[in-house]
Amino acid sequence: MNALNSRRTYAVLAAMQAVDAVACVKPIAPIKKTFDDVGLPENLRPLIPVVKAASAVGLLSVFGWPPLARLTTFMLTIYFMLAAGSHLRVRDWSPGLVASSSLLVLFGAMTVKGPARVTR
Repeated sequence: MNALNSRRTYAVLAAMQAVDAVACVKPIAPIKKTFDDVGLPENLRPLIPVVKAASAVGLLSVFGWPPLARLTTFMLTIYFMLAAGSHLRVRDWSPGLVASSSLLVLFGAMTVKGPARVTR
């Protein structure tokens, strides 16, 4: 087992997604600015915390149903591909581009690797 397929990694990333979901409910200033900078339409903004909360639950499924956790990492790869693409489309070279690109690579690698098999 390594960090890419460790259940602990999935749990930490689930916590990160949950905190981010809360921060997106009534977006804190830096998140609102990012949404504005990349041109995210107002009518789509309420979906972001739902997607992030669902991804947190999906990542935590590694403890009970690992195939769902792997599907979640795949869907997060797509999400962060769209996020990084949004930053590139508007030539936003902010830390948001670095974060979304890094998470794109991380979740892509996790999808390829898949969760560790637990032997009982």
